[in-house]
Amino acid sequence: MKKQRVGRCELCERVNVKLTIHHLIPREEGGAQLEKAQLCIPCHKQIHALYTNTEIAIRLTTIDRLKDDEQLKKFIRWIKKQPSTTLIRIKKSKERRWKSK
Repeated sequence: MKKQRVGRCELCERVNVKLTIHHLIPREEGGAQLEKAQLCIPCHKQIHALYTNTEIAIRLTTIDRLKDDEQLKKFIRWIKKQPSTTLIRIKKSKERRWKSK
């Protein structure tokens, strides 16, 4: 079992949250050995619920670009207000569900 790290999320900046490794360029797009970010579980899930790996590789390759994305800005503003113990349910966006069909 992977050892979970606790710390500060690079996207929402909440502290004392369980962190996951997010490949800024997805592994399937050639980013296995490239830059990674430490994100809390809700932020990581939200990124992948909104965007395909191809979309992430094309335009969301840095923390700054993720923070500037309109859809993620709304989520970040909301999640920052949540306690660090909060784990939320994330659903794929309608657009993302449609693309996967």
